[in-house]
Amino acid sequence: MLGTSRVAQKRERTARFGFAFIGVLLIAANLRGSFVSVGPVLSNISADLDLSTTAAGFLTGLPLIAFAVFSPMAPGVASRLGLDRTMWVSLLVLAAGIVFRSLPVPGFIWAGTAMIGLGIAFLNVLVPSLVKRDFPLKVSQITGNYTAVQAGVAAIGAAVVVPVAQTSPSGWRLALGIWVGVALIAMAVLLPWLRRRPSGTQQAPAAAEEAYRSPWGSALGWQVTLFMGLQSVAFYVLMAWLPTIEQDHGVSATTAGIHLSVFLLVNVFASLAAGSLLHRGKDQRLISFISGALMVVTFLGLALAPDLTLLWVLLGSVGCGSLIVIALSLFSLRSVNYPQAASLSGMAQSVGYTLGAMGPVMFGGLRELSGDWTLPLLVAAGIMAVLAVMGLLAGRNRVISAA
Repeated sequence: MLGTSRVAQKRERTARFGFAFIGVLLIAANLRGSFVSVGPVLSNISADLDLSTTAAGFLTGLPLIAFAVFSPMAPGVASRLGLDRTMWVSLLVLAAGIVFRSLPVPGFIWAGTAMIGLGIAFLNVLVPSLVKRDFPLKVSQITGNYTAVQAGVAAIGAAVVVPVAQTSPSGWRLALGIWVGVALIAMAVLLPWLRRRPSGTQQAPAAAEEAYRSPWGSALGWQVTLFMGLQSVAFYVLMAWLPTIEQDHGVSATTAGIHLSVFLLVNVFASLAAGSLLHRGKDQRLISFISGALMVVTFLGLALAPDLTLLWVLLGSVGCGSLIVIALSLFSLRSVNYPQAASLSGMAQSVGYTLGAMGPVMFGGLRELSGDWTLPLLVAAGIMAVLAVMGLLAGRNRVISAA
């Protein structure tokens, strides 16, 4: 009887683990696609709504602004409402925002985009906390898997949005509106989470309620935050400007688009690899430094040897794919419990997405000031050197101490 009971308990734990893992992946599928897919149809949106270049740029940047503004609020809401309920409600806000954005009602595209930013901001912040709570011994592996899903869905979305817009009578509205299906699937599957205890399934209530030091007053918290922010700069600068840089060096628009797709796809495999490697050493300094160094080489290569663009695209993709997994894993690895992980995540993503939003603007400003891409690329390489140093500091095996 005792053996049968143990087998039953083991099966229950396995089922609970599997359900939680599926939940994390479904949440990850909603973290990028709905706003990354705007770029390929931005010209259609601008023509349909008569948007100026400035307004179109603001539309694409609005989610990042929302990430920066709303990220610090997520931990406080989760502490009152409960982590699971907050994530489900965030998916609901995201789904409503996707629908609003696609409706032919004046002003709804702005309200919907802001709601999308709010929903994803909360999910971005709280997923590392969820991983810390439900998978405390598999943080890096789970983070690598959900980051890979996030990147893979974004790559698929960027590839299919234009064909859908071109073949549908509803055009870009349907192409962007179909993302509500992904959110609704996640909400349906995660509905049972609303019945779970706020303290979680794999961590004792005492641990969940343990007092913790605010990361805002911690040097380690700021090192993790700067690491997150600078890797965001690398990713969003390349997303915004890589095709233009290539075309200015004689690469066709079609080839530049293929390179961007390659960048996103390699991101998937780099994320999976980083997730499997992070836990193998005694700390994360080496992989953090190497990933930062890859970005230094990427920007230097684009500046000094533009004829080898594909090589720099591949190196940059490996670097970015690894860096985001490391950054997200550090929220859990450097915290004492999942509420502190949420607080560190909120801090790092608020500052990080602020830097991520500023990066492409400053990069473009340097291009306009200097007349070519050499100066902004060299400045970016210098910033990536700082990122590598932050990787050495944030990658040390320590946590932000409890209060």
